[in-house]
Amino acid sequence: MLLEAIESPADLRKLDASQLPALAAELRAFLLQSVSQSGGHLSSNLGTVELTLALHYVYDTPHDRLVWDVGHQTYAHKVLTGRRGGMPGLRQWGGIAGFPRRDESEYDTFGTAHSSTSISAALGMAIAARRKGEERKIVAVIGDGAMSAGMAFEAMNNAGTPNADLLVILNDNDMSISEPVGALNSYLARLLSGRLYNYVRRGGKEILARVPPVQALARRWEEHMKGMVLPGTLFEEFGFNYIGPIDGHDIETLRKTLVNVRQLSGPQLLHVITRKGQGYAKAEADPILYHGVTRFDPALGIVAKPPAKPTYTQVFGDWICDMAARDSRLVGITPAMREGSGLVRFSQEFADRYFDVGIAEQHAVTFAAGLACEGMKPVVAIYSTFLQRAYDQLIHDVALQNLPVMFAIDRAGLVGADGPTHAGSFDLCYLRCLPNMTVMAPADENECRSMLYTAYSLDTPSAVRYPRGAGPGVTIEKEMRALPIGKGELRREAGQSTRRIALLAFGSMLHPALAAAEEIDATVANMRFVKPLDVELCVALARTHECLVTIEENAVAGGAGSAVAETLAAHGIAVPLLQLGLPDAFIDHGDPARQLAQCGLDARGIVASIRLRFGIQKDQALAAETASRLTPAKP
Repeated sequence: MLLEAIESPADLRKLDASQLPALAAELRAFLLQSVSQSGGHLSSNLGTVELTLALHYVYDTPHDRLVWDVGHQTYAHKVLTGRRGGMPGLRQWGGIAGFPRRDESEYDTFGTAHSSTSISAALGMAIAARRKGEERKIVAVIGDGAMSAGMAFEAMNNAGTPNADLLVILNDNDMSISEPVGALNSYLARLLSGRLYNYVRRGGKEILARVPPVQALARRWEEHMKGMVLPGTLFEEFGFNYIGPIDGHDIETLRKTLVNVRQLSGPQLLHVITRKGQGYAKAEADPILYHGVTRFDPALGIVAKPPAKPTYTQVFGDWICDMAARDSRLVGITPAMREGSGLVRFSQEFADRYFDVGIAEQHAVTFAAGLACEGMKPVVAIYSTFLQRAYDQLIHDVALQNLPVMFAIDRAGLVGADGPTHAGSFDLCYLRCLPNMTVMAPADENECRSMLYTAYSLDTPSAVRYPRGAGPGVTIEKEMRALPIGKGELRREAGQSTRRIALLAFGSMLHPALAAAEEIDATVANMRFVKPLDVELCVALARTHECLVTIEENAVAGGAGSAVAETLAAHGIAVPLLQLGLPDAFIDHGDPARQLAQCGLDARGIVASIRLRFGIQKDQALAAETASRLTPAKP
């Protein structure tokens, strides 16, 4: 077995090039078996096996820098860089991450998980190397989907100016430009990456520069000729030398091309055609289904099982279809997250009102603002972590103009195996500070449906943020019912306990709060609205209880608890206040229940924190346990 002898890229480079195809087959089989047991991203990783091998074989990593865009296609990279033994714990608490992390390996040169950042980061590294006089090569690997984001083009526009030594590999796995077949593509790629071609090309330009009209004619001829056989004219305009397209699964062509490219200076763009799910027929047939997987039997494939309870994403998907049937003004928008945001059915039933704008969150928000200006009712379905990328547009183009754009914010709070890069830890903080914005957090599936309708009914900006996965399993009413704006509800009244404590729960924290209240006999309020906050309820609870506790699945700093504290201060009310939520730290990947427990946001943790803070039970062992639980340990 060749793979068992590879502990680092240095071992890989000891192999003869003729052994690489066999190693690729072993590596692909290993990834299929491993991911089927641990879960994770599958089809994208099967598609980059040969490319990863060729890069580490040709380039002197980690001295040469590889920057992976998004990073969900780096499992082969992890295996080849000494982490093969850690793959069974992939994306699990204490295990290796599903994305590159600088603190995990020196081969992970830049932490990624959000898209379209690789060219910017690689350009920074290339300029730094030049400034320090270091001889090193810098490579950015970016997918065709990630190229739809403006940030990628901003970086390319900037890269041509300093003539940086940088290779951008466009990993085109959608076959949207040309077919990777035939010997001509491979021959042209080797020719265009060769030193002789580039020497003649540059030398000729220097000679022709002395005769401007001829130079202009030659330049137009070169562009048109390359445009006839290659889709690279756009990249050439950015100052990149375009090479390709080549078959990303032909490892010998990849190797020879990279050997040539490594010797070139200036910005280079290598166009590589790959196929998601390569080598596993089921994933090739349905790369979307096999993009992110839980455990499954590779022989049987993924057997779809209906969830026992509807997820919040499904609640949203059903609501938007029902609402669209009632209101022709409704328009659905997503930045390349149709499946994840629950818009599959909507895209089929209301195709003329469905817009997938690609990985372009900034555009999605301002596009929605433009629709709203003309009387449409846009609904932007977006993950909390991705809405962060469009914050300026949220402020300037929506909130400032007080436009009725509704944000259905999925994956709010902790998200499990995807880890801190995908956690929606901050949306309550960055939303509640915006004028004109209404912010809601449902405690269950039925309340989620009601809040979606409430938000849509407003003529101002609004947001409903809900967690990943299923809710507690309450019955969902089909009737559209609007909630009174800025009003919470009491869900439990405390008895005549020694100290009257009120728990103010926001969104997903209601049910852990109710469970905790049973143990300590506390009042529980389902706050529902983060903005406008139910001031009347907050003041009433503060005046009838000795202690208040706010609980939210969001960063404590600036979150919903801070809103309560500001309200009490504004009313001159001094009452002991404990704010529970996500600590001032990034919470590592792992099982969602484990993450919440680590943050003290399960019922047991809530009880322990209250007892520690208010001295209900002076048990030193319990106090020590609580303190350690509220400071998440680094896995």
